[in-house]
Amino acid sequence: MVSKRRDEMTGSAVPPNPILVALDVGTAEEAVRLAKALAPYAGGFKVGLELLMGPGPAVVAALAALGKPVFADAKLHDIPTTVARAARQLGRLGARWVTVHAAGGSRMLRAAVMGLEEGAGGRPAGVLAVTVLTSMSADDLAEGGVSGTPGRQTARLAKLAGSAGCEGVVCSPEEIGVIAQVAPDLLKVTPGIRPPGTSTDDQRRIASPAEAIKRGADYLVIGRPILQAPDPGAAIRSFLLEATAD
Repeated sequence: MVSKRRDEMTGSAVPPNPILVALDVGTAEEAVRLAKALAPYAGGFKVGLELLMGPGPAVVAALAALGKPVFADAKLHDIPTTVARAARQLGRLGARWVTVHAAGGSRMLRAAVMGLEEGAGGRPAGVLAVTVLTSMSADDLAEGGVSGTPGRQTARLAKLAGSAGCEGVVCSPEEIGVIAQVAPDLLKVTPGIRPPGTSTDDQRRIASPAEAIKRGADYLVIGRPILQAPDPGAAIRSFLLEATAD
């Protein structure tokens, strides 16, 4: 088992390399090329909807063959049977984690957990429940009929995810502390990571790598700040140094 250090302030277990590179590109060839080049520096890779809806889920298998954990960010949200079958397929392809919208309810989440475990066939694999997207504000939630702040909604959904057997949640850096209070055993995977002074793009609730880890994040999902850097490998090394500095 890979050893983990623990953050002194939060007690969160931090992997030796918490950086998951978001391969938000359009082709499988480009994704695999980038992954091969960045594998010496990255903790793992995220496959998002652009790849899953373009080249298709088989890209998960191509990346998993490189020996790094693959995070299939499918954001499943459907009836329990359909979600179970989709998660099972991703598990067979080698996904280490699969995302499912927590808003789909406990029956759907439990079905995803069961399907992924069956597909993985004994290999470590877990469901990450999506709470509130980092691009959303309280006004966005209100438009959909959800009252309260993103923090309050995240707390509700994190409790649901924990009771349904999910391994973790995907949450913004701002809600990490809330999850630590209501569901401390859940893995916290955090997008919305931006270096100080850089563009936030379409993210709203963000933090630097160091801030996110200090708040208790277990994994950091970073895409554009790495892929658009002049030297993506050097960018990962810089983020890793910042995130894991004692």
